[in-house]
Amino acid sequence: MAGISEQLRAIYRLLAGHFGPQHWWPGETPFEVMVGAILIQNTNWNNVEKAIANLRDVDLLSLERLSALDSGLLAEYIRPAGYHNLKAARLHNLCSRVLEVSQGDLDHFLGQPLEELRLQLLGVKGIGPETADAILLYAARYPVFVVDTYTHRILSRHQLIDEECGYHQLQELFTDHLEADLHLFGEYHALLVQTGKHYCRKSRPDCSHCPLDGF
Repeated sequence: MAGISEQLRAIYRLLAGHFGPQHWWPGETPFEVMVGAILIQNTNWNNVEKAIANLRDVDLLSLERLSALDSGLLAEYIRPAGYHNLKAARLHNLCSRVLEVSQGDLDHFLGQPLEELRLQLLGVKGIGPETADAILLYAARYPVFVVDTYTHRILSRHQLIDEECGYHQLQELFTDHLEADLHLFGEYHALLVQTGKHYCRKSRPDCSHCPLDGF
């Protein structure tokens, strides 16, 4: 049987061959990526796009303007993403952290050393490991592998991990066996998301049409 490195690379090749380049994360600026990383919590990207479009239409996709916006009004703009009041508070929490740590200089904030920045992000109420790592990878451009529900489900169903495998253990599976490459990690995460959405669904998985069928 092939080693784990070979298996992970084989999965990537199969998914990349099926779906093609993903060019993730969708976002025109690092701040927009950060906003999207919070809005995507417990919803799908179509809903996030609607919420971001609302913010873009009124020119609110900047740290200064978003942080100064009334929470209730912000919640209305992002309503399509669901949990709008909660996410409005989380967006303001993140803005407050950037203002506190870097006086509103987003480049300075994102330019902190990796582990320091991760701690800063995890210290924001409402940001957990997945959201923090998405910001690290797609906004700060650090080669950090983002783990989500799809990642766990796909690898568990293909018996590469146990059901009980936790976030950091699963993350280390990728980081210990693949080179720390920004493009690879971003594309791999996006391809797993596509596979989970279209084939490896929680209920009624479509295994026969999945690019990993027979893997």
